Amino acid sequence: MKIKGTRVRISFVSLIVAAILIFLLALYFAASGDYFVLIWGIVSIIILILIPIGLNYMSQSQYAGLEPIYEAEAKNTKIKMINPSSIGNVVRIEGVVERALFKFLNRPQYVVADRTGEISVKMFTSPKEDVDTEDYVEVYGQIIRRYVLVGDPVINAVIIRKTDRKKKPE
Repeated sequence: MKIKGTRVRISFVSLIVAAILIFLLALYFAASGDYFVLIWGIVSIIILILIPIGLNYMSQSQYAGLEPIYEAEAKNTKIKMINPSSIGNVVRIEGVVERALFKFLNRPQYVVADRTGEISVKMFTSPKEDVDTEDYVEVYGQIIRRYVLVGDPVINAVIIRKTDRKKKPE
């Protein structure tokens, strides 16, 4: 779905929760015939669907505004060169996606590798295009610690997009 030119996705988990609540509401209404609960239940379910859509729209809008900034500021970097002293740097890496996790939550995490190493790439919203394992991608993002104050460096991605190259980078 698109809102004002911004592609918006609702997570699979949100849809499952809404479906379960619709089922429970239908069962309750069939057993009780209470229209008051039916009306409030329908309103509540609509709100439960609209909230994730609104949050995703806001995230996508913010990321769209950051894209040109990150593309201008990012430095081409090999994964091997990313270390704790580079926390806070805006980087651009290229590599092959070895794993894709948590895509169903609209908060994907990827393991991207080039010939020098591999790194975890996190996004806090869904990417513009569907990225799967074995895709060759370019990533723009900022290096952060995995667990805010501690942990190994990871990339907080603003952009992850497929590129034409099919093989692992040199």
